[in-house]
Amino acid sequence: MPEGKMNMEDVEAFRKAQRADGPAAVLAIGTATPPNSIEQSSYPDYYFRITNSEHKAELKEKFKRMCEKSMVRKRYVYLTEEILKENPNVCAYMAPSFDARQDMVVMEVPKLGKEAASKAIKEWESDDVSTGLLRGRHSSPRRQRPRREQPAEQESWSSAARSPPSLSAAPPTPTSTVSSARLSSATAPLPSSSERIPFLRWRSPFFQLLFTAQTILPDSEGAIGGHLREVGLTFHLLKDVPGLISKNIEKALVEAFQQFNISDWNELFWITHPGGPAILDQVESKLQLDPKKMRASRHILSGYGNMSSACVLFILDEMRKSSAEKGFATTGEGLDMGVLFGFGPGLTVETVVLKSVPLQ
Repeated sequence: MPEGKMNMEDVEAFRKAQRADGPAAVLAIGTATPPNSIEQSSYPDYYFRITNSEHKAELKEKFKRMCEKSMVRKRYVYLTEEILKENPNVCAYMAPSFDARQDMVVMEVPKLGKEAASKAIKEWESDDVSTGLLRGRHSSPRRQRPRREQPAEQESWSSAARSPPSLSAAPPTPTSTVSSARLSSATAPLPSSSERIPFLRWRSPFFQLLFTAQTILPDSEGAIGGHLREVGLTFHLLKDVPGLISKNIEKALVEAFQQFNISDWNELFWITHPGGPAILDQVESKLQLDPKKMRASRHILSGYGNMSSACVLFILDEMRKSSAEKGFATTGEGLDMGVLFGFGPGLTVETVVLKSVPLQ
């Protein structure tokens, strides 16, 4: 063989050496939100006041009804009235404000990431932990791509799901009120590993990731869209989004769980991205789920709003903590297997098969 060449056996050995040994496992979860919170009951008055839109009485009443139906109790934002007074263009529709918003993002997003990562590292409680493992990966379910399925085995790494700080304070319009009534901000680094390294012998994971799949739902073009504009990150939603998801959700479940011989969806614990109460309601109804299955998702939606991709990690955190507090046998509310669903533009559905671990 010519010098410097690799045969197929060498290539396979090289590839095998790059892969981790064992399923991906969640070792810790750290979360963080912007320091400012707003009660949903007072949000319509706040929003219309800061945008000088009090004269839009009919639209304000409509927005109040949306907020009441959103099932959101509190939301977290970065912008305060003081910041807005210093940056008046942020409150003016289509006024030049992109640079001002980006300056805030560049300063504030790393702070949130550091806070959440520090919590995760502290929970990990190991001198072997290196912040080098916390390589940020924007694990948003909002990526359009063809269907892909794979076992959840990978290098030792960490994902960091985050939603941008709420920097949109433009005047309300009939098409912007839906997203304004639900969206919030947060970040949640997730130290994970699939390597069998020595310190993992005593550091038990909280969940294992056994399988992942991504798909774009049929006939869903334009159902959810987002654009970065002078007014900030704008979202456009069709009314039929909950229907599209509930119509296709069982197919995703069958494809993910038939290999595990599971067909009773009430046997699973559920981590569902709460894009809104209608999505949770219709999925629950379509699959005839016990209402308790969506408890953790509804709890996070109520306390934080829709935080985009970070939602599912907040829900994971809530589930494993509440499972311990209530004396369940596993981190999945006493159940062995679970499912995590993320929804986003495309309309994209991402599915993760989870395995809980026993609680001591």
